[in-house]
Amino acid sequence: MAQKNKQSNKQIKNLTRAEKAERVKAAQERERRERERRARGERTKKIFTVVVCVILILALGIPTMALTVLSQ
Repeated sequence: MAQKNKQSNKQIKNLTRAEKAERVKAAQERERRERERRARGERTKKIFTVVVCVILILALGIPTMALTVLSQ
């Protein structure tokens, strides 16, 4: 295992400037995609919460209004 790490470290040290720049660019792209994925998840969670709240309001409000109207 240690042998493999040493080899990969040597390969990283021997990279050209263009290869290093490409690796940095790829890492930045991965980070950007991860941020976007998290933002989508948060947005979906907010929408789900609003939908559930609306359903609960309707489920509680409609029968209450019906009873109020019918009792008069």
